Amino acid sequence: MARIEIEAPGAPADRPATGPWWWPGTTTQIFIGLAVGILLGATVPDLAVALKPLADAFLRMIKMIIAPLLFSTLVVGIAGTGDMKAMGRIGLKAIIYFEVATTLALVLGLGLVNWFQPGAGVTLSGTGTEAVAAMATRQQTLTEVFLHMFPTSIFDAMARGDILQVVVFASFFGVALAGVGEKGRPVLDFLESVAQVMFRFTAYVMMFAPIGVMAAIGATVGGRGLGILVTLGKLVGVMYLGLVIFLFLVIGGVALLIRVPFFTFLRAIREPFLIAFTTASSEAALPKALDVMARFGVPRNIVGFVLPTGYSFNLDGTTLYLSIASVFVAQLAGIQLTWSQQLMMMLTLMLTSKGVAGVPRGALVVLTAALGSFGLPLEGAAILLGIDQVLDMGRTAVNVTGNCLATAVVARWEGVLDDQQIAKFR
Repeated sequence: MARIEIEAPGAPADRPATGPWWWPGTTTQIFIGLAVGILLGATVPDLAVALKPLADAFLRMIKMIIAPLLFSTLVVGIAGTGDMKAMGRIGLKAIIYFEVATTLALVLGLGLVNWFQPGAGVTLSGTGTEAVAAMATRQQTLTEVFLHMFPTSIFDAMARGDILQVVVFASFFGVALAGVGEKGRPVLDFLESVAQVMFRFTAYVMMFAPIGVMAAIGATVGGRGLGILVTLGKLVGVMYLGLVIFLFLVIGGVALLIRVPFFTFLRAIREPFLIAFTTASSEAALPKALDVMARFGVPRNIVGFVLPTGYSFNLDGTTLYLSIASVFVAQLAGIQLTWSQQLMMMLTLMLTSKGVAGVPRGALVVLTAALGSFGLPLEGAAILLGIDQVLDMGRTAVNVTGNCLATAVVARWEGVLDDQQIAKFR
């Protein structure tokens, strides 16, 4: 197969200046937006909720970036590799790592929920069961998940923002482009230019991130109130304890294993992490995560393939949540599940959660379907629905963090991780 030599799309040097030397950086601005949003939500909740359209507008701007950015960068990266075997090897290594990471998240969640028993003493309420019952009907079979990977139209997939379908089409397109050799040079040059434009476009959109973050967190606090955290504080506490343990013990341990400075890595991904946390949207963090990990020293073809694929197959935070939430509901109902029953439920949840990243309240969709299958009451999911936004923020941030690290893991496994680039973040 022919190989086309290309240079990866540019990154930091092409970014527009954001202000004079005394102007706070983007991360500081996001923190300020986060603090202002919480303050508005706690003091003037009506105003905070009214600002939600600003958050929605920011998310829409992010979504309009994703398809062209992902398509152009992934095609350019794969066409530069020109090796279908290499992409297959990268995909296999990514899947192996994904399954190891999600299994660890599963075991951690089961251990915590059985140790702390957050469902003990909480009264079930019959309200809200209609909403969660409707969610259960949206569950996909494994066959549907598999077929869903392949788009009938790339334009339809882009319009719907279906990341996995865009990745599949771009992978085949990139290999085909490499296969035609020099005849594909005009197309490759065009897509490389598109990638450069989209990274500049991303930099412009990210200027609105502090405003979007402020509106998103303000609407959450103003609409839900801080009181809901008191009612189910034990569950929220166990969930976030698990996320913190997973972040530092598992992700930190893997970073140590692949010789990536953990705190340097955290500094590198701080912006996509904060965006994912405050908006509870993995998609919102994707453009920035693609840019950051490429500048962190991971080749763009690996970043462009592994990161979005992980959005369907490497949901560490979501897997941790599902393991805690399912046993929590059993505890609410006073049902004692054996370890074998719990493991069977977790295996079901792991398999059925693949490919639901783009479904609104995807984790609850999977959970409600599993509750019905195992004879557990939907009232428990109705309780979770009330605090799902609070839980979703943490699990989404960990999902993004785990997928960012996955790109570094695969790059190190392939022997192409650039340690000199990593050193620049020190």
